[in-house]
Amino acid sequence: MLGGVVLACVAGRADAADARLRLNIPPRSYADALIDLALQANVSILGTATCGAGGRVELSGSYTLDEALDRILAGAPCRHRRIDSRTVRITAAPPRISLPPPPEPPRAAAVVAEVLVTATKRPAALDRLPAGVSAISRDQIATTRANDVGQTIGQLAGVLSTNLGPGRDKLLVRGLSDGAFTGRTRTTVSTYLDDAPINYNAPDPDLRLVDVERIEVVRGPQGALYGSGAIAGIYRIVTAKPDVRDVAFGASATVATTEGGSTSHELDGYMNLPLLQDRAGLRLVAYRDVQGGYLDDVRLRVTNVDQTRRDGGRLAFRLQLSDDWRFDALAATQNLRSNDTQYVTAEMTGGRRQPQAMARPGRAAAPDERGNRIRETHNNDFSYGGVRLQGDFGWGTVASSTSYIHHVFASQYDASAARGIFGAELADLGVYDERTRSTMVVQDLVVRSSPAARFDWLVGLYAARTRARSPSTLEFLSPASASTVYWESRRDKLTEYALYGEGSYDLGGGWTASLGGRVFQTRVVTTADLRISPPFAPRFFDQARTFDGFSPKISLQREFPNGDLVYALVSEGYRPGGFNSSGFFPIRTTRTTFRPDRLRNFEVGAKFRRLDNRLTVRAAAYYDDWANIQTDQYRQSGLAYTANVGDARILGLEGEAAYEFPSGLTVQANGLVSDSRVKNINPDFPVSPAARIADDLPGVPDLSAGVLVTYLRPLGDTLSLRLVAEASYVGRSGLSFDQPPRTDHYLRTELAAEVYARYWRLTAFVTNPLNDDGDTFAYGNPFSFADNPQTPDIIEAVRQATPQRPRTFGVRLAAAF
Repeated sequence: MLGGVVLACVAGRADAADARLRLNIPPRSYADALIDLALQANVSILGTATCGAGGRVELSGSYTLDEALDRILAGAPCRHRRIDSRTVRITAAPPRISLPPPPEPPRAAAVVAEVLVTATKRPAALDRLPAGVSAISRDQIATTRANDVGQTIGQLAGVLSTNLGPGRDKLLVRGLSDGAFTGRTRTTVSTYLDDAPINYNAPDPDLRLVDVERIEVVRGPQGALYGSGAIAGIYRIVTAKPDVRDVAFGASATVATTEGGSTSHELDGYMNLPLLQDRAGLRLVAYRDVQGGYLDDVRLRVTNVDQTRRDGGRLAFRLQLSDDWRFDALAATQNLRSNDTQYVTAEMTGGRRQPQAMARPGRAAAPDERGNRIRETHNNDFSYGGVRLQGDFGWGTVASSTSYIHHVFASQYDASAARGIFGAELADLGVYDERTRSTMVVQDLVVRSSPAARFDWLVGLYAARTRARSPSTLEFLSPASASTVYWESRRDKLTEYALYGEGSYDLGGGWTASLGGRVFQTRVVTTADLRISPPFAPRFFDQARTFDGFSPKISLQREFPNGDLVYALVSEGYRPGGFNSSGFFPIRTTRTTFRPDRLRNFEVGAKFRRLDNRLTVRAAAYYDDWANIQTDQYRQSGLAYTANVGDARILGLEGEAAYEFPSGLTVQANGLVSDSRVKNINPDFPVSPAARIADDLPGVPDLSAGVLVTYLRPLGDTLSLRLVAEASYVGRSGLSFDQPPRTDHYLRTELAAEVYARYWRLTAFVTNPLNDDGDTFAYGNPFSFADNPQTPDIIEAVRQATPQRPRTFGVRLAAAF
């Protein structure tokens, strides 16, 4: 309604394309000059990396937007195309008709390019932000076939993921891990789809990245702007928006085969349709993929048990209400079904992991086999609907976003190991089912000044309501009977309100100081009804609590005349507390609740370019103080709980660099060195008598790194060849604060060769060409991975491991028009 009132007041404004702008763009490359133009004109310019890192242009005076674009791109290897009155798309220039002198080899778009990002809730050039920020462009997503979040990991400094399986993983940033498991705690990394948070305490929904404009990552706590759940950073998926002027469509198909496994296939496509020229447009996305299994269950006599199917789509609508106001709507859905988990079981012999013999007489099990008694299935269904109303004016921007998220995920486990807790008279096949159905309604209103002003400010109002229902059951089955020994119906209600803001002031001489913060209040209400078979008693749980506070942020930066940047940053992140209800035994009073935790970050960093902008380097060093760390753990019975383990300090150094050779070769490297120490252990943190608290945070290694190499070469007048090699290294890490299993260090690799023309591309690839089977995640089933006094003959002899997918060959055909 507010938008309608303002719209009525400003409906008579002149077209933004005809308005004259006072511009002052110092000498910069084509891409950097476009970034400056976007900031000073308060418009969106997409695809600036298409222009490469070359060129040297400047602009000063009064121009319309089109005049400024024409002057900046005169002689550039790219051109501009208006999508609407405030959005511009940069594309490669068509080849010249006349025969030019022999050209130098083509330059691939920089993989760590200067781009305009909005993850800080206002447009800003990536290399001018006082924070650890990374972005993966649309072109790079296509070049590296980064189809989902897990496949982008090696391209982003300090970003890792667990490997429990599709739709079950959690993101980890900067070594700030609260453990490898997902339970009642809020995530440490908040994943956003455009402007909406899409997970609370759920595993990552594993959305397929089809028709995505870019991925943005902000490392370090973001409590001031994003609130709870961003204690380690932000991972943001920016979708492509409708083009109200031109028709466009694209599609791709992929077929791959895994050694020792079944065939995988993928199919996706998008279509852009203008509905009302220059005013309204529609963009549709659809996809379906099947990841073939590669593990065998010898007890069930099923091969390739771990197949996963994923299908979904998006529908986006844009309406240019006037020259100043724009309305966007987006609906998205995805269904993911995994037939089984992707871990194997192994014996520990002489400190080495060996395959566990199973079920087939006279034959030892292979490293890609296990022997469960049931299929351990998993479903992850995600639906989203959201609207955004934005008004752009000379003084700044008003944007209101409303989002609805519906998320359902469920898992089934072989819980036969819990039989001894209830007595030997039960059937010996135990099945544990857990399911969560959550809904989130989020409203975010942001008012910000024009980025070109000396005092740049932002003010926001935030409100969110989350409702979750989490039923779980433990049954013991036989051919003739079924006995439910544990049943819990839990409901959580969470309400959040916040007022936040940030202001930046240009002190002169390249110095800028920023100050921001967030005042918040969170109300948590939990009820649970538990019915448990003897010798345990049923009980009911009903608790509520309110958490409030303030999360500050302060930074100081200096930008030098040549574009170099140095900065210092202090920021905070937080998570509210909550309640434990699950368990066979009544919960001790001191363990009924878990307290809020808070992380304070002290960071210094530098960003610079050299060698005619061919070399880009970004680096940051940080010290984090994490108090009252919340962690999700499993009891020896296999049921989950949440506790505050203690405090920790984390030291880290991260960096990323890219260099573009004149020959068409581009090399990107990134890395993170992290050292953590757990201290001030909570004396009430439950550990088994034989265990001790680990010295460092679990789930993250001391060292991780990635390399991406691309080589581009023309093949005649219409074809080009692109070669891609990607590798990422992840060191050893512990699994839990109080458990001994550790993952292996491992190397993920991929090679690809692509031939492409203007409208199509054909790619052949091989993943894991070295066939590395290192243990990427030493966990799969909570009922049989830890020391369990009820079943010592089983649990103490068995370890769980998650090997990489074996060597896989594939081919992909894509077209875009």
